[in-house]
Amino acid sequence: MVSTTHERKAWSVVVMNTFAFTVCFAVWMMFAVMGVPLKEQLDLNETQFGVLIATPVLTGSLVRLPLGMLTDKFGGRVVFFALMLATVGPIWLMSAATEFWHFLVIGLFVGLAGGSFSVGISCCARWFKKSRQGLAMGIFGVGNVGAAVTKLVAPAIVLAYGWTMVPQVYAAAMLVTAILFWLLTYDDPAHRAPSHVTVRDQLALLKDPVVWKYCQYYSIVFGGYVALSLWMTRYYVAEYEFDLAKAALLAAAFSLPGGILRAAGGWLSDKWGAHRVTWWVLWVSWICLFFMSYPQTEFTVHTVTGPQTWRIALSPEVFTALLFVVGVAFAFGKASVFKYIADEYPHNIGTVSGIVGLVGGLGGFLLPIMFGALTDLTGIRSSAFMLMYGVVWVSLIWMYTTEVRKLDYMRRRRSHCADPIE
Repeated sequence: MVSTTHERKAWSVVVMNTFAFTVCFAVWMMFAVMGVPLKEQLDLNETQFGVLIATPVLTGSLVRLPLGMLTDKFGGRVVFFALMLATVGPIWLMSAATEFWHFLVIGLFVGLAGGSFSVGISCCARWFKKSRQGLAMGIFGVGNVGAAVTKLVAPAIVLAYGWTMVPQVYAAAMLVTAILFWLLTYDDPAHRAPSHVTVRDQLALLKDPVVWKYCQYYSIVFGGYVALSLWMTRYYVAEYEFDLAKAALLAAAFSLPGGILRAAGGWLSDKWGAHRVTWWVLWVSWICLFFMSYPQTEFTVHTVTGPQTWRIALSPEVFTALLFVVGVAFAFGKASVFKYIADEYPHNIGTVSGIVGLVGGLGGFLLPIMFGALTDLTGIRSSAFMLMYGVVWVSLIWMYTTEVRKLDYMRRRRSHCADPIE
């Protein structure tokens, strides 16, 4: 009876944390759609637009570490509830903003919603045994689908009532979610860190090079996911001249699988291991980003029969298909990175997930700004994918030198030791 009660509570915690994280992520990605009309209204260049959409990501990233530490100390239920209530006022206030700096300042407070990840991921993992933690964390990570929710819901609100209605609807949704979360979740004192564990002990993990390697992986699979979720609506509008509704719908082809399939990534990580899943995620992403990086090109060759001109460009259909594959890969990668953490840091999941989430979130903050700056500097919109291609390449090299070569060496040693003595 006790085990049945524990199982029921565990799944209730996972379901409500996932729902709450979905709402928080939708709020966090609000500028992905709202920013497009604001760019025209405020007459922003590409770099300023990048700063606008990335501002909430900054605070959502910076608070992940302290929120993860607080979760280890006080439990996820009270921390998550307080965090959601703290964002309701700033979200509503966004509808009254009129100047560029208004949106930046208020966006910093709205961005607190993004810190919910390090609270919920730790809370969900602690309710399950090790063999099922990947699945539990993967299900929670489905909350990333909030980015797709924003792309599907916000354009309809903007077209019907104007952009000012979006923050008002989101503020009401956040308040209702916080109340439901408090009523339908549970707390277990056994999940908290021992009282003798100090802040210094928790921060000592910042010196662990393995933690920083996972930060690098997460900076692309999550930071890249956030950055592209914010950037792609604008990219479709500018590159293919689509209207806001169609651009947001196509951008959801990336955001939706990037959220929903995270649970599948958790299951695969439980079955095949975090290393194998992450290795293939990086390779698939690297190949897709190579093709997406190539700018629209026309070149003329002077032949014996006269000049011949060719045009190389990705059609919207091919580009969207590649974007979809990257979204699937990132979904699996987000789950596999946290399977690494659950396996290697079972007693510090909140703190380590806070560190990794912070760095990954900072990637989501910096990349859109760099996308805009590169576009202004080069005039090539696909330069955003060139940058991400380079980041994935760094991750592949790091994984090869620290994991793949080590595993190959261990396999060779086992094979050598297994040879019969002649």
